[in-house]
Amino acid sequence: MIQAIVFLPLLAALVAGLGQRAIGTTAAKLVTTGALFASCALSWPIFLSFVAGTGEAGVTPVLHWVSSGALQFNWELRVDTLTAVMLVVITTVSALVHLYSWGYMSEDPDQPRFFAYLSLFTFAMLMLVTANNLVQMFFGWEGVGLASYLLIGFWYKKPSANAAAIKAFVVNRVGDLGFMLGIFGTFLVFGTVSIPEILAAAPGMAGSTIGFLGHRFDTMTVLCLLLFIGAMGKSAQLGLHTWLPDAMEGPTPVSALIHAATMVTAGVFMVCRLSPMFEAAPFALGLVTFIGAATCITCSRTPSSRRCCSWARVRSSMRCTTNRTCAITASCGSTSR
Repeated sequence: MIQAIVFLPLLAALVAGLGQRAIGTTAAKLVTTGALFASCALSWPIFLSFVAGTGEAGVTPVLHWVSSGALQFNWELRVDTLTAVMLVVITTVSALVHLYSWGYMSEDPDQPRFFAYLSLFTFAMLMLVTANNLVQMFFGWEGVGLASYLLIGFWYKKPSANAAAIKAFVVNRVGDLGFMLGIFGTFLVFGTVSIPEILAAAPGMAGSTIGFLGHRFDTMTVLCLLLFIGAMGKSAQLGLHTWLPDAMEGPTPVSALIHAATMVTAGVFMVCRLSPMFEAAPFALGLVTFIGAATCITCSRTPSSRRCCSWARVRSSMRCTTNRTCAITASCGSTSR
């Protein structure tokens, strides 16, 4: 079931994008929208099973991916409570955005291309939230960045749309550099990119130090801050938040997909998934909370009513991040007592 949820949007994107001339506009829209509603219908039973307490976390192997010396990992799809929540959010929002786009984009001559981009974006998000290792998560992370660039710049004949797409791409690359360094450092410290193995070993690394930029720093603090830089880009946190309001240059369904509950939640999801690492780095937790709160305050000064929706989404994302880090801090305090 999980394979169908993840790969149906990819199949639909390929059919609509590569076969648009053969199947026509209406068929391309039917294929992509139908695939998303099918993924949505399959996601809800998984979510409800976890709500009822009958769901069990599991990993579904897809293929053996990389084997190079000590670096070995498979392409696997992880399903647990956090994944189940994100599956429902992503597929439901994306399915409704696809349906809304039937009317909104009805007079656009490039509808098959637009629907293919939407489905590609959804596939990348699903890959991100089902990742069982950091490299697979980064694959989905970059796929989301590519798809957002294509969607924001969909009306490429508009100079403002091109500028907004490039801005989003470049700003997110800054965050992705930090994410990559965090992945490299995590593999250096733990000898694996498997998320379950990293989280199991993270508490034991508390208090250790690592050489970075010619000095010695707390290991978990360095790793968590580097990983969080990636989250700052995707979730548009203070310093790397300027791309999101300009994303309004894309079609309105794009703003709904990016702002509503998908791309900007990627960073929040990553912090939640790797929360045991952040529990071992109190300074990083405090900094995440501070940046989240500062972003909320900064974005409350909405620059214009046209961008009010996107700024509101930034504030909402920051509240999620801040609340999560505060919850982690509280749990650490109760555990120590």
